[in-house]
Amino acid sequence: MWTIIVKGWKAYWGWLKKRRDKRIARRRAKGAVRDTLEFIVTLTIMVFFIRTTVVEAYRIPSSSMEDTLLIGDFLMVNKFLYGIRTPDWIGVPFTGLGFDVPHTRLPGIREPKRGDIIVFKYPKDPSQNYIKRCVGLPGDTIEIRNKILFVNGKTSKDPEEAKYTDWRLIPQDMKQREIVPYGAGNRDNYGPIIVPDEHYFMMGDNRDNSSDSRYWGFLSHDLILGKALIIYFSWDKFIPFYRFYDSIRWKRIASLIE
Repeated sequence: MWTIIVKGWKAYWGWLKKRRDKRIARRRAKGAVRDTLEFIVTLTIMVFFIRTTVVEAYRIPSSSMEDTLLIGDFLMVNKFLYGIRTPDWIGVPFTGLGFDVPHTRLPGIREPKRGDIIVFKYPKDPSQNYIKRCVGLPGDTIEIRNKILFVNGKTSKDPEEAKYTDWRLIPQDMKQREIVPYGAGNRDNYGPIIVPDEHYFMMGDNRDNSSDSRYWGFLSHDLILGKALIIYFSWDKFIPFYRFYDSIRWKRIASLIE
């Protein structure tokens, strides 16, 4: 019995050795340059596939979502929850070299909900990504009275870390020209207005300092990229580099986003 087991193990290890030797010989035949190029191409394809279908990194560049999200927070974004959106542009990253391609959206697990923090293509410039909180769904009636948000006639509770940084209150009868649609009111007194089908109303948690649906209109479902999931790193750029350890916001790392 033991003789059979020993022979079996020897045969198995012999097979592994032959397989390894063939792999090494194949690599030598290709040459180091070709082998390295194949590895880089394979890695690039894998990264592109993961970014397109699963998760993608995003960095918070502005204060519009404070204090929920801070400048220097690095997020992971869930891209399959609402349905994977195929790329609409192919080209060289971080350059303008490329071209537009037709895109589509695959079926998702669920639709966006009120309270979701969503990354999306900025409606006025789809080459930029924005992040805001969804406060209005298709068919909802949105109204803001003296800075207080109402959804379908009921007061909407502010997120836990939301804030107002401007003590001034813009009167209801004063119309701001930059408000969309024109005539809907101003930053502090807006609407009422009904969210159209396949669109959402987005607002920043920093309510007095946010470029959101009050200023650029409703968000089309087609522009949604994914739901903010977790903070995987956070860095305070206002702390000098020589205090690098202090500049890392350790308590925020691995925090779930709500």
